Amino acid sequence: MAEVRLQNVNKSFGNVTVIPDLNLTVPDGSFTVLVGPSGCGKSTLLRTIAGLEMPTSGQVLIGGEDVTLQEPSNRGISMVFQSYALYPHMTVEQNIDFGLRLAKIPAAERKERVAEAARILALQDHLDRRPGQLSGGQRQRVAIGRSIVRHPKVFLFDEPLSNLDAALRTQMRVELAQLHQSIDATMIYVTHDQVEAMTLADQIVVMNAGRIEQVGPPMELYEAPQTEFVASFIGSPKMNLLPGSAIARDDVRTVGIRPEHILVDRTGGDWAARTQVVETLGADTIAYMVADGLGDVTVRLPGHVRLKAGEQLYLTPERQNLHLFGQDGRRMKEAA
Repeated sequence: MAEVRLQNVNKSFGNVTVIPDLNLTVPDGSFTVLVGPSGCGKSTLLRTIAGLEMPTSGQVLIGGEDVTLQEPSNRGISMVFQSYALYPHMTVEQNIDFGLRLAKIPAAERKERVAEAARILALQDHLDRRPGQLSGGQRQRVAIGRSIVRHPKVFLFDEPLSNLDAALRTQMRVELAQLHQSIDATMIYVTHDQVEAMTLADQIVVMNAGRIEQVGPPMELYEAPQTEFVASFIGSPKMNLLPGSAIARDDVRTVGIRPEHILVDRTGGDWAARTQVVETLGADTIAYMVADGLGDVTVRLPGHVRLKAGEQLYLTPERQNLHLFGQDGRRMKEAA
């Protein structure tokens, strides 16, 4: 385990600055998720930590040691990519063992490390199989096993679940969370999927155009987003961002309200609205509406509530759950 610190890191490609003067601390033993839309710089930042990209300026420190100029193999890191990058002609055991053989680790120790990784990842019954005989989730576990046996200071994950179907992604999220608990390692994980970020992280870093918008625990970002961007990015369905006129305050540019914090009534309320689309999801009902003078509004209701497209309804926001953003797009301290 080790703390990772980025100090005034800048990364440019030619005349294009991808990461401008970024500072970040990843605590020792944390599961930190870098999240943001495609092109926000999160994968470039991960590759800079790994040593696959050199920063244009600034420093990368791992465990207090400046590794900015060190080769990836000397940084004490291990990286799991989106593609499994397994050798198809090798067995699972040989794939996991490959890096240890290159490092000339003694055979007895290699066997012990591979067995431990297989136990942690439930691969004991698959060690003699080849990658082509495995499911996508099993192949990803083999790739993770290849990292575990190296005993790195820091695990780096670059969108490792994006090639899996929805059911396997859910399963692998659980397995990654359990893995972090069992080996208590520092993990840095890149994804564009905010659901992955919310379910896996103890610290989320929200990035936008190469800059950090906010850093904090998942529920802190959900309950107290510091910018309109974070408010719109964290949460599914996303937060409603309405014009300041929704609460008649001149200093408020935008009013945010989560879909679950809006009350729906058929007889009266603050905003008249008409349903456009209704999604029945079992436990939840999601209604997409248009409110008079405000535009699109999304509402989350209990699953037993039945609404129809085209219904005229009234909406009332829970005032204590309003989020106010000023003219600069940042959170305002005053209550509504």
